[in-house]
Amino acid sequence: MARLLIDTAPLKASREFRLLFIGFLISTLGSQLTLVAIPYQIYLATHSTLQVGLISVAQLLPLIAGSLIGGSYGDHLDRRHILLVSSLALAGTSALLVLNTQVLDTNVVLLYVIAALAAFLGGFSNPSRTAAVPKLVEEEHLTAALAFNQVVLQFGGIVGPAAAGLLILAAGVGLVYALDAVTFLVMALTSWMLRPIPPAKGATKPGLRSIGEGFTFLRGKKILQSIYLVDLNAMIFGMPRAVFPAMALTVYKAGPGVLGLLYMAPGVGAFLGVLTTGWLSEVTRRGRAISIAVAIWGLSIALFGLVHSVIAGCLLLAVAGWADVISAVLRNTILQTSIPDHFRSRLSGIQIAVVQGGPKLGDFETGAVAALASPVVSVVSGGMLCVLGVVALNAFAPEFWRETPKTSESD
Repeated sequence: MARLLIDTAPLKASREFRLLFIGFLISTLGSQLTLVAIPYQIYLATHSTLQVGLISVAQLLPLIAGSLIGGSYGDHLDRRHILLVSSLALAGTSALLVLNTQVLDTNVVLLYVIAALAAFLGGFSNPSRTAAVPKLVEEEHLTAALAFNQVVLQFGGIVGPAAAGLLILAAGVGLVYALDAVTFLVMALTSWMLRPIPPAKGATKPGLRSIGEGFTFLRGKKILQSIYLVDLNAMIFGMPRAVFPAMALTVYKAGPGVLGLLYMAPGVGAFLGVLTTGWLSEVTRRGRAISIAVAIWGLSIALFGLVHSVIAGCLLLAVAGWADVISAVLRNTILQTSIPDHFRSRLSGIQIAVVQGGPKLGDFETGAVAALASPVVSVVSGGMLCVLGVVALNAFAPEFWRETPKTSESD
């Protein structure tokens, strides 16, 4: 049983990791509130699933740019300082969302602009937060610490969407954005309480050359490339969240409460999964396990599109979330144990651009197919394409299927 449950040693052993964990947890809860509020607000304003997908596209390039630039700076500057300044700036963007809602009565163009700015700032800060973890815990606690990152994301994925549905129903999206601003102020406080996290030795000064070196590092490393590609495949084709508002209102004939459940369900499955990740340290064929997990994700999403029961749909989304978190922990473990410290922020920036940019592309793909056909066709076709993508990836890089800790280190 001890090997099954998540290892709490990083929280017990490191004050700095505890502070990072608390700030990340609180700010993630706020971000999850906004993740529901923005698409719901724009769908009410436009009644268009395509617009829901397009606002994610508007966030995509700023997110990628922020992640790559932030990774470049994270290898050269104090990562604590980057976290502090970025958190304060993100609190400002949430305050702007409040003004747009309460004063301007939802200016759609301004909503796009603020969402894009917030995406850039979030992308800029995340590489420093991810790359800071190996500096705050002992090496033997790294896998457990990375699992706790997933605890934060999945717990936020449960509580945030559920709370967002209730808060929107009770008080509207303005209150949701205000709470998000407060959570970023908490993140700024915990970042300020951290000790300095000095830059890594040997990193190039921030700029295009530094960013280019991160991509050059990946050249010829098919296992590392496959980690990014397998996640892009899952998120672009198998991420159905852009049609959640339409499905809640049209397929399930319900309102914000059911919408919150749809957003929450994958997080429930993932949260239960991450609490039982102790066994993952014993997995040797990690690429194989990742591939199987992503295939389970795709099949679960396809089945979700075929059922019209809220209970069955939420259960299938929960299974998908469980599979996703297994994949995420194993992918992060391979990456963080295969990258030298002076490349860690830049490679984390690329990873974050993939992890967060993929769903933005997925929102556009899902929303566009739903607009051309229907939400159900969009979800089912996307899930099956995800499964086919896993097969194609392992044909492209069979060494990923055979990956072990030893081959990752030599890759």
